[in-house]
Amino acid sequence: MATPIAQQRLPRGRGAPTIFETLRAEIIGLVLPPGTVLSRLELQERFGLSATPIRDALLRLQLEGLVDVFPQHATIVSPIDLERARAAQFLRRSLELELVRTLALEPARAPIAKLRSLIRQMGALADLQEYEAFNLADQLFHRTMYEAAGVVDLNDLVKQQGAHIDRLRRLHLPVAGKMDEILSEHAAIVDAIEAGDPDAAQKALRAHLSRSLQFVDTLKERFPQYFTR
Repeated sequence: MATPIAQQRLPRGRGAPTIFETLRAEIIGLVLPPGTVLSRLELQERFGLSATPIRDALLRLQLEGLVDVFPQHATIVSPIDLERARAAQFLRRSLELELVRTLALEPARAPIAKLRSLIRQMGALADLQEYEAFNLADQLFHRTMYEAAGVVDLNDLVKQQGAHIDRLRRLHLPVAGKMDEILSEHAAIVDAIEAGDPDAAQKALRAHLSRSLQFVDTLKERFPQYFTR
């Protein structure tokens, strides 16, 4: 599946996304699906930069397993690696089970109003089928809980390790009913935290983070070219 690389140039100035962040977001969002060839010359033209920062960005993507670099030949967006996806899911679920328990034991620390506001925003985005914006709001929902517990650095770790499970979730997102399911699960997590019920919070979180891998076989049937053999 070919995807043009020559898009608008990276915004300049403070706060602008880096080349790595831009390409990473496009790979996870499937704007650049598995199998896409990344031409260094085209990337240089797109971002208006020399070969060195492009090479450095591609090397960082390679470290996360998002691209395969074939020296003197090509750089290709890698397929989804299910072993990496399972490991990342295990890590995230382990951390967030403790996270929601911590917040439920001290519900006064939890930003309930902000979390509910994000759920409402996600509902509006789901109605519009704005998948990328929905996905970003989903990530912010979880990051908000890490911030409230004072462990935001762990969210960065989850993000770094979670590229393959994140692509799997993004692939799953347009499936009928998936976004509504996420909204319902988010609401259940917040309800349990607000009620000060750590067991219910963990039960809701476990259900929320366990579904994408359950649909792997269906997704592989629909998109066999996106997965490692």
